[in-house]
Amino acid sequence: MFPYLSEYLLEIWGPFRLFGSYLVLLSMGAFAGAVANWLLLPRLWRYMPRDQGKPFVKNSEEAKGKPTGAGSIVVGISLLLWIFLMPGTWRMWGMAVCLFLVMLTGFGDDCSEKPWSEMKKGLLDFVISLAAAAIYCQCDSMVIWLPLIKGSAVGGGFLVPAWLYIPGAAALLWLSINAVNCSDGVDGLAGSLTMLALFSMGAFLYAVTGHIDISKYLLLPHYADGARWAVLIACVVGSLGGYLWHNAKPSSVLMGDAGSRFLGLLLGMSALASGNPVLVLVAAPMLLINGGTGLVKLVMLRTLKRLGFDVRQPLRNVVNPQRVENFASDDDVKKQLGLVRLAHRVRFPLHDHCRKNRNWSDTQVLVRFMLIQGFLTPLLILLIVKLR
Repeated sequence: MFPYLSEYLLEIWGPFRLFGSYLVLLSMGAFAGAVANWLLLPRLWRYMPRDQGKPFVKNSEEAKGKPTGAGSIVVGISLLLWIFLMPGTWRMWGMAVCLFLVMLTGFGDDCSEKPWSEMKKGLLDFVISLAAAAIYCQCDSMVIWLPLIKGSAVGGGFLVPAWLYIPGAAALLWLSINAVNCSDGVDGLAGSLTMLALFSMGAFLYAVTGHIDISKYLLLPHYADGARWAVLIACVVGSLGGYLWHNAKPSSVLMGDAGSRFLGLLLGMSALASGNPVLVLVAAPMLLINGGTGLVKLVMLRTLKRLGFDVRQPLRNVVNPQRVENFASDDDVKKQLGLVRLAHRVRFPLHDHCRKNRNWSDTQVLVRFMLIQGFLTPLLILLIVKLR
């Protein structure tokens, strides 16, 4: 809306031309999102569902009874700000609908007295991811670029047909949703790491692939909607800042699946918008290592179990087991595959391993994960862009 208004207001007062500047819109979206969430969350979280606690999760009792599902407020404010600030294309409107739907599925789980099954949540995430991938590519071929190698398409990219792009993009989005969701276990962790990742992606979309001269200089494909995506990301980053003010340990409110699933999908979408699917790993290495590796472990153990291998957790690692036969004795552990024994030595999500096995406090987990991601991201971006 503001870019259109600037054309008319310019005749009234010259500085109104700034409303047509993407950089001004980025700043306005971030500031307004932060202030709106900081002010509104305490007034609205009384209407939110309450956290039920998670069995077998360290310090879960601290979260029990706190308002959760506040991600719905963060999402609502972010999308409204983006609509107000930036006119979007029909493709971006479709992606915004997918973002809203994934928030609704997460909020439904937050409101449920009995948590939804993994199968139900996984299928819903997959359907939304598949729809988002199809909407983004408009069921047509897409140009992507990869680190280290150059293609023959525009800007040194590769032309990927829709039949290959859609399932690949859907898998990326599904992984991103669940990796961020799995990282939501320490006050401020998922929000802080995602805010860092989205800030990096927004800057890259605005200043690199969204800028025709810079993308040409770096031999990258130019994506005209890059700056539009950056405005949406700025609104979300600002909103996350306002939320984290209240979520800092000891937290007063939790984002729930409504927030973590939305953030995961937006992170994956921003990677698609950049034209490089690998960029999600570059921008959010600790999120994917923390949450994504747990998904890999889960799939591996369940696959081995179906093949007839013993994948039970060692009995010595469990406090007060309810059914001893569900766990492996020391003699049984010696007969297990080495890969299974190795998998059981590390707890996932990784933040649980750091807290239980390394005795890190929640604050140490948060600060150290942020430091690692903060140093890794610019280094990895430099490598994948310049080494091409």
